[in-house]
Amino acid sequence: MCTSFVVNKNKTLVGFNLDLLDMEYRVRQDAMGVYIEINDVTEGWLPLFGANSEGDFVGMPTCWPYDQRSDPKEGSVDLIHLDIDLLLQKKTFDEVRQIAETRSVSSIPGTTFMSALSDRNGSVLHIIPGQGYLYYERPEYVVMTNFSPFKYDKEMHPWMGLDRYRKAEELLKDAKDGFDVNDCFEVLKTVAQEVCPTVVSMVFDASEKTVYWCEDRDYEHISKKRF
Repeated sequence: MCTSFVVNKNKTLVGFNLDLLDMEYRVRQDAMGVYIEINDVTEGWLPLFGANSEGDFVGMPTCWPYDQRSDPKEGSVDLIHLDIDLLLQKKTFDEVRQIAETRSVSSIPGTTFMSALSDRNGSVLHIIPGQGYLYYERPEYVVMTNFSPFKYDKEMHPWMGLDRYRKAEELLKDAKDGFDVNDCFEVLKTVAQEVCPTVVSMVFDASEKTVYWCEDRDYEHISKKRF
């Protein structure tokens, strides 16, 4: 599970909750980015989520229900490595967008991961393997949780996060021009989870190239990194 949103008011702000169950994670930072890494049994620590010094943000919610069209196909581009390349600045946001527009993008067998990507200008790219992509040029706001934006509520699943989507959208549609980092955290607190717990809440002020985050819903203790 996850909740991701981008808001463009006086500032470009990204909010992201990583909801994770029974997986080892860590937050790592360096001069190039702040990364939420997952310990994969075969590949080790993978930087799958976070922000980089170019102003890009990478979120990767799981799509429920799973759609078999996202399984790898001959010649398809792997979504996970595409996201990692953007986060680690091996590819630009525009290059990733071009790939989404011209190539088949796949997830891993049996699981449909989606991309929730944004750049320093507040433009957003959602990639849903096997279904397509959506590009938003500096939208007022946009939200992604764990259902396909191409299907919305046509296929129901208990983990799809439609309730989180509606809560976040309700708060963001009335956001004022002064919407700030604290407001982002308030939205993340509202949609935080306990059953599949929110382990990291992250806010990226792309306008100021500053990342804020806390772990285990401890909103009284916020870490900060400015590029």
